[in-house]
Amino acid sequence: MFDPTVLDPTVDLLAELARGGPALELAVGTGRVALPLSARGVAVFGIELSPHMADQLRAKAGSEAVAVTIGDMTTTRVDAPFKLVYLVWNAIMNVTTQQEQVAVFRNAAGHLEPGGRFVVEVGVPEPHRRPPAELGRVFSLEDDHVGIDTYDDPVGQILSSHHWMEVNGHLVRHSAPYRYVWPSELELMGQLAGLGLAQRWAGWRKEPFRADSTSQVAVFEKPA
Repeated sequence: MFDPTVLDPTVDLLAELARGGPALELAVGTGRVALPLSARGVAVFGIELSPHMADQLRAKAGSEAVAVTIGDMTTTRVDAPFKLVYLVWNAIMNVTTQQEQVAVFRNAAGHLEPGGRFVVEVGVPEPHRRPPAELGRVFSLEDDHVGIDTYDDPVGQILSSHHWMEVNGHLVRHSAPYRYVWPSELELMGQLAGLGLAQRWAGWRKEPFRADSTSQVAVFEKPA
């Protein structure tokens, strides 16, 4: 996720869509995207639930230019109208109910100026790739990392992502639940928040979105 071949196109497109800014990142984390976007001359603000991750951001060079508010991205407000609000790297899936995901959209819409844009990067669900009669699907099998997704609740659209990693010579396990979102459902969430789908790509280089795409970068726009 920090690889320049991944990060640079992300920042390039966000800088283009920000049109000079200001921009607000929901779930800003440690500043992976916010800091290089700020370095492009865009005024960037952030909302982050974890004080620990916000502290890591503040310890990095250039962090003084990124104002971070601690809070939940479903409700936390920042006092500024923004040309761009964005939510990347599947972070919408961290919110594990449909109602709360809609609340994220409404909160984003409330921060946008007329004509402003909300960008969401999220994977396309792939439950069909799970082997028949199996509980989960292996998505990573490396010497220092094994990753398995289990589809726990098809009605609630909940999957759990399980990771086994080698850290300092020890095997560490981490598991967390996520709520996956279908492309059509994401578009409906935008409509419920008063946002229209302006564009949908398969990636940050504006690759065409097709039936077999595994990810999407969706751009929603607030009416002018």
